[in-house]
Amino acid sequence: MDVSTSTQRILVIDDDVALSEVVGRYLEAAGYEVTFAADGQTGLEQALTELPDLIVLDLMLPRLDGIEVCRRIREVAPIPVVMLTARGEEDDRIAGLQIGADDYVTKPFSPRELKARVEAVLRRAGRTDAPRPVVLSGGGLELDRLAHEVRRDGEVLALTTKEFDLLAHLMANPRTSFGRDELLRDVWGWTFGDTATVTVHVRRLRAKIETDPGDPQHLVTVRGVGYRFDP
Repeated sequence: MDVSTSTQRILVIDDDVALSEVVGRYLEAAGYEVTFAADGQTGLEQALTELPDLIVLDLMLPRLDGIEVCRRIREVAPIPVVMLTARGEEDDRIAGLQIGADDYVTKPFSPRELKARVEAVLRRAGRTDAPRPVVLSGGGLELDRLAHEVRRDGEVLALTTKEFDLLAHLMANPRTSFGRDELLRDVWGWTFGDTATVTVHVRRLRAKIETDPGDPQHLVTVRGVGYRFDP
């Protein structure tokens, strides 16, 4: 079932005007309100002014590249970001995920694929599934689902939407080991995909929640399986 898009606004930041127009028409036909920016600096200013529900962000942009745009947005607001990358730009894609992108689409892509990715990210950002505890705690962390906030020893942590979802899933199932494929399915909603996405997000989370990310005590690796949360 599609996400309700009646009031959801998407900002497309891409210097390929023709591609932006095609993507825009497709998203508008799906019910989204779409605005555009053709360079990184303008896109950043629009993002922080408009505060859209989601940003489609190209990596290669004039004035300010997509990595820096995403970084600066993440410092201010947890707006979901779907990055557009050229085939073969694996290092840039990983860099984008490390600084907060929620998903990526590799060019060339079909507008239908992008729409599906956008809907999946928006659904994960706003879903309210089965009844579950509002507040989770353990390991010096307190995660508040209602406030969408995580505190470590009383200090609020700056987590991306996907980092929050991943941590919430693991904290809701303490000492339960999950494979990367399972986490990709349960947290990202993907039945297939690059499990490096999970690895990158775990690394980012450790840097934020662990006293020593190099020797994690709470978000631990289970050799041959994946990861678990130890309270």
